[in-house]
Amino acid sequence: MGDQATSEVRRHGVAPVLAAALCLVAGGSVLAGCGPSVFRPAEASNACPRPAAATDSEFNAQEQGLRALRRAGFRGDFFSQLELGQKYSGARATDKNIEDAIESATWTGLALANSDGFAPINRAERHGLFGRLRSLSRFDDCRAWERKVAYDRLERQLSRMTRDEQEQVRDRIIYVLSTQGATGFRTLARLHDGLYGPFGEPQDNAEGRAASGRKDGVGQEARWAASRPASTSLFQRNDVDAYLFNYLATRTGDVGSYVLLKDFERSSPARAQQGAFVEAKARQWIPPYEFYPNEAPASGVPFSDESRPGGDGFEAALSRIHELPFIHVGRALRFLGVVSEPPAVPDQLAGRDVQTLEALLGHPMEGHLSGLERVRAIQLAAVNGSSDAQLVLAVMYSEGIGVPVDYARAFHWYSVADRQGNPEAKFAMSTFFALGVAGVADQNKAQAVAYRLDSALAGFGPSAHRLRAVLAQVSRAERRRP
Repeated sequence: MGDQATSEVRRHGVAPVLAAALCLVAGGSVLAGCGPSVFRPAEASNACPRPAAATDSEFNAQEQGLRALRRAGFRGDFFSQLELGQKYSGARATDKNIEDAIESATWTGLALANSDGFAPINRAERHGLFGRLRSLSRFDDCRAWERKVAYDRLERQLSRMTRDEQEQVRDRIIYVLSTQGATGFRTLARLHDGLYGPFGEPQDNAEGRAASGRKDGVGQEARWAASRPASTSLFQRNDVDAYLFNYLATRTGDVGSYVLLKDFERSSPARAQQGAFVEAKARQWIPPYEFYPNEAPASGVPFSDESRPGGDGFEAALSRIHELPFIHVGRALRFLGVVSEPPAVPDQLAGRDVQTLEALLGHPMEGHLSGLERVRAIQLAAVNGSSDAQLVLAVMYSEGIGVPVDYARAFHWYSVADRQGNPEAKFAMSTFFALGVAGVADQNKAQAVAYRLDSALAGFGPSAHRLRAVLAQVSRAERRRP
């Protein structure tokens, strides 16, 4: 043995070093099933340490703890996402009541896609026998172990799901990442880019490869993917979607995303040729959900949407929510069954009614209606089928009231309200097609006229008045004709 190996023997004794050497000769590793490191605690303690607040098993604190974890998870905290995936899996006895495979797979997938789970912490060289026995960064090791466990759990869950359930997992991951701005869109781009691993790990990233359990060598990559068919195929690789999410990242104003987009375009001549197509697609792209699916799971603990987009644009839009006549919020609350009569002003809303709305949203029941909760009331009513709320939400997106201006979402909600026969929505659709707004709806005069007639026939006042005037002019012209 060399000098380094000799020093290891003197420090730790012969048996541990021989055991480790045998493990290495067999081609094994700690993650590949060769057992815990000889210089590390047993497997039960391989997980990274957690704050007490993240692991509290008190049943009466369960809902509060979940909301705190979701708040951090929506903001991209790797360990909160891991903990949510574990809790919703129902593996612990205290979590059996909230067991939900789709929700668990969603947060596990988000943790695997989180670069904080595989970005190297300590780049110093490892020392010891063959450079593999001692680690200068135990944090890298425990994260790798956590990711391997997460990969295994996700594969088990997805393999038992129907295609529709797998699509729900994928849509929820896309939605949460879309609320994280440029960082989330860049992650989505990696998830769809064939040059990266199944959850966006760089192919040359040693930490990412070790954490997923992949090995180098001829045929190893294919065999690894074949052993995890469900998790490795959750996001289908294609250049168009990879380009799309890179482009959406640049639309947030992030300079780094622009640099990455240019690198993406230069990586292949075929990619550079898709620019115009992707730009048009991006103008019409909207997330899979208006906000996180507001379901009532059997546990009674709602899946709260803890997203809060940053930036001056969001804050400015939210500050304008008071410009929206409160009667629209009141009608949304009546549609949701929170009140029997819609209040015209906030003072007419009782504290217990606000708490009922907050319970529906999974928010802390404080009894004070915030600006964000006004927006959520409209969104929740729109998602559940209120054509009035759908129209109001479309106007909010058109004008930047409560939510940032987004013509694609505005057009979407006008379309939904139109399909329910809302005459005002039909009038708005005619305007979209008459003007060709921001590439969301191509200019189509014939379509605009058709929508204007539909809105008039459906009883919309301005359109009906204009239609009567046109018909009157036609009638007068007919009478003058010899």
